[in-house]
Amino acid sequence: MSLGQFCRIALLLIVSGPVFAAPQYKLNSGDILRINVFGETDLSFAEMRLNDAGTFSYPFIGEVNAKGKTPAEVEALLTNKLQDGYLVAPRVSVSVLAYRPFYISGEVKLPGGYPFEPGLTLDRAIALAGGLTERASDRRIYIVRGADTRRSSQKASLNTLVEPGDTITIEQGFF
Repeated sequence: MSLGQFCRIALLLIVSGPVFAAPQYKLNSGDILRINVFGETDLSFAEMRLNDAGTFSYPFIGEVNAKGKTPAEVEALLTNKLQDGYLVAPRVSVSVLAYRPFYISGEVKLPGGYPFEPGLTLDRAIALAGGLTERASDRRIYIVRGADTRRSSQKASLNTLVEPGDTITIEQGFF
């Protein structure tokens, strides 16, 4: 491969972006957002929790539906609404301050809800729940995904990534 061909391929990769982009985080009930409108303290919020419907109330705009949207989409929505008669050129930023919790039940020592952290795997989630009981199976683990509208359980392994809102069940092993 010549230097010219290499440069053309490198430029093509840079311009076209990543081939496999990671999915954007979708907001849902229980997420806590930080909303900042530059220079507008009355429109900026250190904490804004999404209610059970995945919405929040915002000055001048009213109820904002954030369920299923990315933080960038909520940012664009707020910017557009604030430009429509309220501010000339609003600079809005929306970030996730805290993710909705995940839940773990069954054969763990401390079942319950726990705060989600990006990169959390099932083995770390089990550690947060105090570890497995002596009757637990490390092969009979199921997850119901928080955003799964069908609410069907999926078989999981110890290195499965946990998502916000997931419900994890650890079943008993057979001896």
